[in-house]
Amino acid sequence: MLNERKKAIFLDRDGTINVDKDYLYRIEDFQFEPKADEALKILYDLGYVLIIVTNQSGIARGYYSEEDVEILHQDLSKILQEKGIEISKFYYCPHHPTKGVGKYKTDCECRKPNPGMLLKGIEEFSIDTSLSYMVGDKKSDVDAGLKAGVTSIFLNNGKEEVPKDLSENILVFKSLYDFAIFLKNK
Repeated sequence: MLNERKKAIFLDRDGTINVDKDYLYRIEDFQFEPKADEALKILYDLGYVLIIVTNQSGIARGYYSEEDVEILHQDLSKILQEKGIEISKFYYCPHHPTKGVGKYKTDCECRKPNPGMLLKGIEEFSIDTSLSYMVGDKKSDVDAGLKAGVTSIFLNNGKEEVPKDLSENILVFKSLYDFAIFLKNK
């Protein structure tokens, strides 16, 4: 079918897929969260379009370039392809409203909790929001998902307190792997 709507998993990167290291931009510093690569394989095998949506204020602050982030994402994509996983798209926000330098100092629609990156993915890949999820370890991830009309998943990996004002319909898991097993068994 030409106009078939697809289901997607929108994924935060740092703290969700990889260990959150301040301003990560080199593949040699990349380390998967426990079983995150296995989780991605499960989600991919379940037929979800996998889309990364990541705030990268290190670009805005001048710590590294957009090219550095794109190289990291190309390297990560190759590693995942070797494991039988395809990331359909990496979206990143290079802006910061107060800490940005030059053209990157802006309050934009792409920086989570705004839904801009998700909305681009929904349009570009003809995503059915009723079948799709946003997974992340911060309230800004959850909020972006809600604003984009997808089900939000909060990863309570112990690094950030579970926000007290989370909606009761937000699902909470300890890890991306636990969420993947939940979907597999659904």
